[in-house]
Amino acid sequence: MSEQRKAPLAPHESLDLHELLNLKTLSLAKSKMMQGLVFDQDLRALMEEDVQQTIQDIDQLQDLYTRAPIQEK
Repeated sequence: MSEQRKAPLAPHESLDLHELLNLKTLSLAKSKMMQGLVFDQDLRALMEEDVQQTIQDIDQLQDLYTRAPIQEK
């Protein structure tokens, strides 16, 4: 991993990351909920792929979140 990738995130990047994480989390919840309402197996399979990809995305965003600045008092 390069030194630049290990650098802490700027405050505006932390905010953007937080917003992305919220969006992905809400998307995951909605996709999982909607799967119970879908009867077409092809659509259900596509939605499951979306759920799995979103879980991976959330994991990656959470890894980045460890670099977000924390304000010390």
